[in-house]
Amino acid sequence: MIGVTSGMAQTPKTPPALFDRALLHARQQRARALGEVTFLLDRVAEDMSDRLAAVMREFHTPADLWTPGEGLAALRTRLPSIQRIPLDAAGSEKLPFAPESVDLVVSALALQFVNDLPGVLAQVRRALKPDGLLLAAMIGGDSLTELRQAFAAAESECEGGVSPRVAPFADLRDIGALLQRAGFALPVTDVDRVVVRYDDAFALMQDLRRMGAANVLIERRRSLSRRATLLRMAEIYAERFADADGRIRATFDIIWLSAWAPHASQQQPLKPGSAKASLAEAVKKAGKE
Repeated sequence: MIGVTSGMAQTPKTPPALFDRALLHARQQRARALGEVTFLLDRVAEDMSDRLAAVMREFHTPADLWTPGEGLAALRTRLPSIQRIPLDAAGSEKLPFAPESVDLVVSALALQFVNDLPGVLAQVRRALKPDGLLLAAMIGGDSLTELRQAFAAAESECEGGVSPRVAPFADLRDIGALLQRAGFALPVTDVDRVVVRYDDAFALMQDLRRMGAANVLIERRRSLSRRATLLRMAEIYAERFADADGRIRATFDIIWLSAWAPHASQQQPLKPGSAKASLAEAVKKAGKE
């Protein structure tokens, strides 16, 4: 919103930066060197292929935005002309698209690390040709809630305070509202909840590192965690979130979002007052039957 103070227009504030995207790039590169853990990305890639197959049209100028590694390589048989936009070393959020230059933008497990998600969605909207499609999957919702709670409790006990350990995630309603705000038509969102079991919390944290998804928050603790804090975190995790066999649960919510650049051919909502029969008349009629 633009306000006015003392006769001078106020420009919208830039959202505060939460993520060190240059560090994210470095950690993704390191994960590839160590041997990536890709089970979530593989699941998303398969689901994305199925969702695109259900769209009865061809795409001639598709682009893949910031998907880690070769995560969507399987789509290249269907979309041989797909343009890959990798995350660069600087972590820039400025997209290299001319207005109305692409007809499809896909992105897998990347948008959760964006500092200015409304701005990026607005850039995608401008880049899409009329009736172009955005299809993306991002981590959100209650993802890693167990790890977040266990760390918070352990740090409160052992260190007398809590530091940011797990990134804040957007929920389903937030994403739907942002798509509308960016000017998209026909927005649709849904959640795929994946619960993964591990021997202990340290095995989960090792997987996160090999996903390139370890803590990249700007306000993260810069010193190494105390051994006592880590051990207590693992104990609390096991106490609160273990199954009968002793293995722990980790929740990942994958938020799917799809939306279209507006076009005259798309179904339009009815204008207020244009309905041929009122709700009151329908209720009255039903009561007489």
